[in-house]
Amino acid sequence: MELLVSSAIGLLTAAGIYLVLRQRSFPVVLGMTLLSYAINVFLFATGRLVVNAPPVLQKGVTTYTDPLPQALVLTAIVISFGMTAVVVVMAIGSFLEGGDDRIDMPEADRIPETGDTQRGPRA
Repeated sequence: MELLVSSAIGLLTAAGIYLVLRQRSFPVVLGMTLLSYAINVFLFATGRLVVNAPPVLQKGVTTYTDPLPQALVLTAIVISFGMTAVVVVMAIGSFLEGGDDRIDMPEADRIPETGDTQRGPRA
């Protein structure tokens, strides 16, 4: 089970980083969502994977699930939802104002490269 969960965390992280590095705003939003999912699964897995165990101590029960990671994941879900909403609104505003959803600098605003690699006076 640990191998499956750690593989899922790794795949979510890799896909999230790949999408965050795209040049359009929609894949960036999806990448941030995947990264938040990976963090949530990681936080949830830090409480140890215990099956059929209560989240609180009870009389006569020796194994229990740690409730702190569950509270952290619940908080992280709310924060990531708010963050995603803000980024989506910013992306929509950028698209409506600029007419494109690219997140890089337009070609007209870039500093041209001269291609000159020599330093000092030319011979």
